[in-house]
Amino acid sequence: MPDSTQLALFFAAALLLAVTPGPGIFYVAARTLAGGRAEGIASSFGTGLGGMVHVVAGGLGVSALVLASAELFTVLKLAGAAYLVWLGLRTLRAARRDALASVGAAAPVPPVGARRAFREGVLVEALNPKTAAFFLAFVPQFVDPAAGGVAVQFAVLGTVSVVLNTLADVATAFAAAGIRSGVAARPGLVRRLREASGAAMITLGLGLALARRPAN
Repeated sequence: MPDSTQLALFFAAALLLAVTPGPGIFYVAARTLAGGRAEGIASSFGTGLGGMVHVVAGGLGVSALVLASAELFTVLKLAGAAYLVWLGLRTLRAARRDALASVGAAAPVPPVGARRAFREGVLVEALNPKTAAFFLAFVPQFVDPAAGGVAVQFAVLGTVSVVLNTLADVATAFAAAGIRSGVAARPGLVRRLREASGAAMITLGLGLALARRPAN
């Protein structure tokens, strides 16, 4: 394993990246604002499992294969982009429909439930090729080949990164739940927050669709 200085540097960098807003954080915020803390936490663990998919794939070399193949990279990024855009549009529609329901003009959108929030969280992270690129570009910098067990080192460091990301997502769920409770009497504000989360997911999806394959 890397020495203590390298580990400290890795931890600091991974923590900074974990708190940087991305698809996972915006999805967790949207789910929490729509369905409450339980859905938000479930989606957080879903994005965590999706991140572990990339850790395992990276350790096995699958991610490297995807990034090396223009066709495979394009398929994965378009699938991930389409899924994010679909989730964003669904979030926008649900927010507007619930706003109409508050004045009796439409039936409210039922919560998706913790299980579905978890499954969607897995897909949000697993279908993001930028996550694969991150693990293959960032984590290997802190792997010490001289220490042996390169795959094990990769897995351990990748898992640490995923845990930090998941903790950041859980913190987002708690923060969004607090906001949801604090503004419960102001449905207009809740709607705008949900619409902002939906718009952010659409924007991230479109950005992902335009992403280029990392240079070898």
